[in-house]
Amino acid sequence: MIFRARLPGGWGVPPYTGGVYRLIEALVALPHRGSATPEEAQAAARLEAYLAAHGHAVERQAFRAPRTYGWELFAISALLAVGGVWPSLGLALVGAYWFWAYFGGWGVPWSGVFDRYPSQNLIARAGAGPRTLVLMAHYDTAKTWFLYHPRRVRGFRTQFLINALLATLVPLLLLAWPLGARVLDAYFAVQGVLLLYREARAPYVNGANDNASGVAVATRLFVELARRVPKGWRVVLALTGAEEVGAKGARALLRAGKVPRDALILNIDNVGRGALHFVEGEGMLRYYPYRGALVQAARTLEGARPVAYTLAYFDTLPFARAGYACLGLIRLQDGVPPHWHWPTDRMAHLDYRAVEETLAYARALVDRVLQDARVTA
Repeated sequence: MIFRARLPGGWGVPPYTGGVYRLIEALVALPHRGSATPEEAQAAARLEAYLAAHGHAVERQAFRAPRTYGWELFAISALLAVGGVWPSLGLALVGAYWFWAYFGGWGVPWSGVFDRYPSQNLIARAGAGPRTLVLMAHYDTAKTWFLYHPRRVRGFRTQFLINALLATLVPLLLLAWPLGARVLDAYFAVQGVLLLYREARAPYVNGANDNASGVAVATRLFVELARRVPKGWRVVLALTGAEEVGAKGARALLRAGKVPRDALILNIDNVGRGALHFVEGEGMLRYYPYRGALVQAARTLEGARPVAYTLAYFDTLPFARAGYACLGLIRLQDGVPPHWHWPTDRMAHLDYRAVEETLAYARALVDRVLQDARVTA
């Protein structure tokens, strides 16, 4: 198919011949796609126009989200700091619980206070039947921070575990050794100041790899599958906003019942450079192993290595916690996504062959699942 579309904001698409490159260009042409920002909304409009040009109606699911996770983490650090120096066991317990709830993926009732800005998920569907395959990718981008510097990022997991341990220790030390709690108070006070500095000065990244690459692969795969959906299957494309601030888009999908309970969910994230891995489980604190036909197929298909991902969370986390059948695709370099949340995450550092090979692998993976389903039906 060759077309020329005129998208919002005067952005014109050159003649399109079916690859993923132009779709990535449409997203990285924006300076960023920060969660719940006007730029994220512009990216959503471009994706919606792209799908419409291929003949697909798009449902826009609106929700509210923060523009950064920094303020929520600042509040956690402040509670731990004040709780240790006041001292207040109650404040320290709330801070420790909030830390675990945030990174554990279950959240806290009052986190909605930070959800001040509009964001949106884009949902397209093809086919009809009792079985559902969901292709999911987030299109928003995050702010950078010094922890993501290329010289430090490989220690990100270690730093996170230290934070988790110290956050847990604050209320315990208040009971057993108050002076020790005050030492930790200083640590979290400094962390809070650094978070404030981040909010004042840190820019959003452009996000060519994270996650224009995943959006392009998921969207192109959906367009292909829509032309040949097997009988009895429905294919759903879910492009989520506000993933970088607590998987808010995925949570909104789950709450609204947009994904059937027995659906297979394939999430694609950071696939623009590095070695391809299939994610067979995730969890920064508690680990949630994935299950289902996608995991089984990935274990028998050449082209990707398995990984138990504990570095950060994906949009699959709310669904994995709820018992859905999930799988993720990601490319890693030295154990981390290349240029992860750093200003160098731009088109110039994208490996176009890696993106195309990811699309080919995802296509083969999905075809195997659909074929096995037809055989066993």
